Parts: sequence; structure tokens; C-alpha cells
Amino acid sequence: MGTPEYARVILEALIKSEDIKVVALFTQEDRPVGRKQILTPPAVKTLALDHGIEVFQPKKLRDAISEVLAIECDYIVVAAYGQMLPSEILDHAPCINLHASLLPSYRGASPIQHALLNGDSVTGVTAMLMDETLDTGDILRISTLEIDKDEMQESLFARLSVVAADLSLSVLRDFGDLLPYKQDDSKASYCKKIARSDGLVTFSNAKDLYNRYRAFTPWPSVFLSSGLKLARIKLHEDSSQNRAGEIVGIEKDHIVVGCEVGSLEIYELQPESKKQMSSLSYINGKRLKSGDTLL
Repeated sequence: MGTPEYARVILEALIKSEDIKVVALFTQEDRPVGRKQILTPPAVKTLALDHGIEVFQPKKLRDAISEVLAIECDYIVVAAYGQMLPSEILDHAPCINLHASLLPSYRGASPIQHALLNGDSVTGVTAMLMDETLDTGDILRISTLEIDKDEMQESLFARLSVVAADLSLSVLRDFGDLLPYKQDDSKASYCKKIARSDGLVTFSNAKDLYNRYRAFTPWPSVFLSSGLKLARIKLHEDSSQNRAGEIVGIEKDHIVVGCEVGSLEIYELQPESKKQMSSLSYINGKRLKSGDTLL
């Protein structure tokens, strides 16, 4: 049971494994994508169909309980499926969830983004037995991964997908020898689903803004209240004090913009409803110079 690219990588590893047979896939419905709203299947669906695996796409999993119970299986592997599993399914076979955090940290919908938002240096994937509440089940095994200080969302998603795929294989193969242990609920933290509004930023703290850029690129991106998108940036330094949004330097291929704390190197910008452009082209078009502000 899974939906995005993260789940596709795990499914591919299961399919390639000679000692594991995938008998069915449950995934979310096809969704409209892009400006033309073209109906597009989840990545896992295409892979499953290419390998002759039966695919189910119930709008609500609770309405498909009988279909799940009719499938004979030893385990149900769950990876970013997007729906809670009813108790009847949890009782049908051990349900193993591959959650992309070091549980009990970042229970919920956006653990990878929140690891970047908080500037964490380490993350990982937790294999856990699912129960009826959100990411609270007993832990089977954890794999850790270091986060680079400039790592972006897409890179971390890709690397954690590989970690999760390897972990799913090892847990399935060793399941009979594993001793599940309870999570420490006193150390739990939660993260909500990301909304477009989360990308709205101010020039208050350069390090925080840069971490939001790492977490929210390519979606929902980071942008000012004017709609100006900060399309490609780097952290310049994190301790100086400046007027928010002031252009404090103009270099060969970027501008340096001050935050109340710290400053950023801005290489590319995208005005609302316009094409992405270099920051130098933007300030030349606006006739901005050092000492002026982007706000």
C-alpha cells in the first residue's frame, strides 16, 4: 500500500527480490496534474501494472475491506499510502509501515520536510507495526541517514527511498527474529501536511528562511507577500544584523540580501505570473541598487 515515488522505489525492490512475491497493490486514485489537469496515475500503479500485479484504487479504504481480506498474504507493506488502515485490515496480516523519520519524532504527513525545516543533521526510516493511531506502533527496526547542510527536499526524498527499500527487505526477511519495542510517547513530535501557504516567508532570519527553501523546493516553493518567488538561494551567513530585504551586495552572478539576522545569496527570482530570471536581471529591470530593498 503506497502512492508517491517513495513507495514506488520500495515496490520496485520488493518486485526484484527473488524470495518475495507482491500479490496486490493498493494506491490512491489517479489525480489531475499540471496546468492542463491531465489525469495521471500514481507512480506505483504504472510499475505494478508493468509487472502484472493487480491494482486497487479505492477512494476510501474502509469501503474496500472485503477486497483486502480476500487477498491471501503474509504481510502488508505500507509506504506513504495516504489513508489510515481500518482494524479489520490491521488484523488480516502484520502491517509494516516504512515511515521516513526517526520515530517518535515527526509522526504525520511531512517528516522529510520537517527534518529540513528544523535543520536536522540526521534522519532515517523507521519500520514499525501499524496500529489504529497515527505512527504510534511498535518499532521493528530503524535505519539512519546523515543530512547534508545544503541538502534539498528532492535529494533527501530520493536517498530515504533507497534506505526504506533496503529496510523493507531486511525486515520482511528477519521478521520472525525481530522483537518489536514501544515508542517513547513523551518524545513524540507531529508534522502536518504541507500547504501552499507554508511557503510565505519574510527576511527575518536567514538560516530559517534557507531551511524553508530546502524543505519547500520545488513545492510549495518560498515566496514573499508580493508573490516574488526566491527560486535559487544559498545561505551567506547567519549572524549579521540588517534591514530586512536590503540588498547589501551585488556580485557577478548573485545579489546578497540582508535579513534581520544573517544574509542570503540570491541567484534566481521569479516574479508572480512571469518566467524565472537571474537576480541581476531582476534588479536591473526594477532599477534597484545596493541599499534598496526587495520588499
